[in-house]
Amino acid sequence: MTSIYDNHALDLTSDPDFFSLLTGSYVRIVGRPLVQDGQGPGWLYNSAPFVVLAHNAEPDPRFIYANRTAQSCFEYSWDEFITLPSRLSAEPPDRAERQRLLDSVTRDGFVENGRGLRIAKSGRRFWIENVTVWQLIDESGKRLGQAAIFTSWRDA
Repeated sequence: MTSIYDNHALDLTSDPDFFSLLTGSYVRIVGRPLVQDGQGPGWLYNSAPFVVLAHNAEPDPRFIYANRTAQSCFEYSWDEFITLPSRLSAEPPDRAERQRLLDSVTRDGFVENGRGLRIAKSGRRFWIENVTVWQLIDESGKRLGQAAIFTSWRDA
C-alpha cells in the first residue's frame, strides 16, 4: 500500500497537512503538544531549536522530513535528506539497536528518552539523547511512518 509520503518530490517544509500530521499524531500519542500555539510549519522547519525527523512507512523507510536543525546536525541538505533511507543515519553496527527502538514504537506507539549513536554525512559520529519517537498516524488511524525529536546531541 502506497502513501502520498512515498513520493520524494513532495516539499513538506511548509506543508500544513504534514504539519498537522506531525503535531496531531504527537499530541494524540504522546499526550502533549509538540509546538506552542502560533508556531506553525515555518517555525518548525526554520526556527525550532530541536531536531525533527520523519520517515515514511515503506519497507526500507526513507526520510520525508528534516527540519533545519536536523540538517545542521546530520550535515545533509533537504534534497539529500529526503532521498536517504533512514537506516543510513546509523552505522551498520548500530542499526540493530536503532531497529529495536523503531520496533518498540510500532508496538507501543511511542518511546521517550531514547539514546543512540548516529553518523553525519561527513562521518562525524554523535550521540542523540532525550529522543522521542512516535508513530505518524492520521486521524483515520492510517499509519504513515514515524517521527522523532531530540533536543540534545554531542560528538562521540
